Amino acid sequence: MSAAKEKDLHDLFLDQLRDIYFAEKQILKALPRMAKAATSDKLRAAFEKHHDETEGQIERLEQVFELIDKPAKGKTCDAILGILDEGKEVMDEYKGTEALDAGLLAAAQAVEHYEMVRYGTMKAWAAKLGMKDVVKLIDETLQQERKTDKDLTALAEAGVNSEALAA
Repeated sequence: MSAAKEKDLHDLFLDQLRDIYFAEKQILKALPRMAKAATSDKLRAAFEKHHDETEGQIERLEQVFELIDKPAKGKTCDAILGILDEGKEVMDEYKGTEALDAGLLAAAQAVEHYEMVRYGTMKAWAAKLGMKDVVKLIDETLQQERKTDKDLTALAEAGVNSEALAA
């Protein structure tokens, strides 16, 4: 009986790649529901814009799978499912209230922060593994996620949070 192959950083990178691939596909499904629920036109537009960006992020992940010669296949990510479930709860519990958009923003930022952590880690691992082309693709997405987070913060500070408080 031979010993099982010891897992290494390559295996860990692939696991995280499959995790974030699954996560992005779930996010892609959730964004239209969030856009529909938003009462703020600016927030709705931000969700619609990020939906388009997420499609590009999925394409980049598929390029990463190609570069490492692995099939593009997701792995269930319980973390993102939990974060998205929290967003659904906000939509249900705050529907019709002034606080809905603030709750949607908070849910969206929880998603962004999860993605930034994943992409940041994967970028560092890809660099350590000498995957220069992969680093570029992941960094493009990481920068996009950071910008989305900043844009959401600006939306919150520009009025969404105040409108929730004023109600």
